[in-house]
Amino acid sequence: MSEAQQKTDRPSAAPPALNSVDRFFKISERGSTFGREIRGGFATFFTMAYILVLNPIILGSAKDKYGHTLDPVQLTTATALVAAVMTIVMGVGGNLPLALAAGLGLNAVVAFQIAPLMSWDDAMGLVVLEGLLICVLVVTGLREAVMHAIPQPLKQAISVGIGLFIAFIGFVDAGFVTRIPDVANTTVPVQLGGTGTLTGWPVLVFCLGVLLTIGLLARKVKGAILISIVTMTVVAMVINGIADIKSWGLTTPSWPDKIVDTPDFGLIGHFSLFGAFGAPGVGVITVVLLIFTLILSDFFDTMGTVVGISAEAGLLDEEGKVPDLGRVLLIDGAAAVAGGAASASSATSYIESAAGVGEGSRTGFSNLVTGGLFALALFLTPLLTIVPLQAAAPALIAVGFLMMTQVKHIDWDRYEIAIPAFLTIAVMPFTYSITNGIGAGFLAYVLIKTVLGKARDVHWLLWGTSALFVVYFAIDPIEQVLGTK
Repeated sequence: MSEAQQKTDRPSAAPPALNSVDRFFKISERGSTFGREIRGGFATFFTMAYILVLNPIILGSAKDKYGHTLDPVQLTTATALVAAVMTIVMGVGGNLPLALAAGLGLNAVVAFQIAPLMSWDDAMGLVVLEGLLICVLVVTGLREAVMHAIPQPLKQAISVGIGLFIAFIGFVDAGFVTRIPDVANTTVPVQLGGTGTLTGWPVLVFCLGVLLTIGLLARKVKGAILISIVTMTVVAMVINGIADIKSWGLTTPSWPDKIVDTPDFGLIGHFSLFGAFGAPGVGVITVVLLIFTLILSDFFDTMGTVVGISAEAGLLDEEGKVPDLGRVLLIDGAAAVAGGAASASSATSYIESAAGVGEGSRTGFSNLVTGGLFALALFLTPLLTIVPLQAAAPALIAVGFLMMTQVKHIDWDRYEIAIPAFLTIAVMPFTYSITNGIGAGFLAYVLIKTVLGKARDVHWLLWGTSALFVVYFAIDPIEQVLGTK
């Protein structure tokens, strides 16, 4: 975010609150308005609504040890319910424009790494345990202490890395960038479009959406991101109606046969808290390592997301701390518990919330809008999921740019900061993981401080966290040594 934007978003003398709602959420105090919060809530929902389609596909396509699968309709209901409830709770309790839903990556671990070893109930029980342990870390102050121990330049690097990461997500989701199949026998991992060139109407919709979004942003049009999403969805629906298009991906922009659908809550409460420890053929060490993997991924994905979103919204204090961080982290831990209890996999904070921040969100009031739309999705899923990724993805490109501007605050002449910052920024998009980027930055920071004879400058929590990341990155050989793989 530019300095000019920060001054605009956080005026030195905040206007008086309009009413009790304004006072509670500090809307005027943070330099926002009800209109900006509402637009931001819509923008966040549309950029992350894909989870209503993608989470059921990922979890529904996997089988547990006994060959059982989860019902896609029930998964859609569970996904929407958890997202609605926890996003609203975060808005009211944490007062941050930070939406929550089933975590991508975490759901893949549950579906393809954990479920094949045990029953679905046991697997979801591990997710609940992971969330409870996260909450314990918050209550004891350890999770918050780790976040405060991170040097400010590394926090800025995390935000920049996330900006590149979500921009990359946008390019990939829209089909502008695709993975080159392994059978191509090439060392180049990705390419332009599906064949090295841009082809097809869906990609054209994305490109037009990017041009429209950046044009509106350059003109400083209020609601630029939301206007782009809505406009390109309409364009996509028109194109889909007149052109012969094989596939738009997960979501097809066509008017649904029915608008209202009945939610199915059949999966809610189907979990076994300690069932995994007694699962046949699964040792206690294996279960512990699985929980450790979930905790570490959830812990640092959330940490990066909370810092990145707060920084972009201009909400960090002079010391780079997030307001009411303890409550924010506790709610995030509770979301993991809720996700497991609903069989929707671990729910976590969503980096796509940056789309809402880019639209003007500065408070938890926007979460009431986003959460309300997820609640509507319980009944209006056919209507609210017509937005194709190609129409929503341009928002991620624009927000990636906004978050990238924080790179100017990093001192690139100090290698002890510059190298860890670079690795943090680079590893996130290149490995498609926030956690991996944070881990690489932490390890480089500790190593360089040590070789420079400044080991005492490193907070003891960073030493402990870096040791955990060594285990995280070396999990495969560790499992082989322990005979669990």
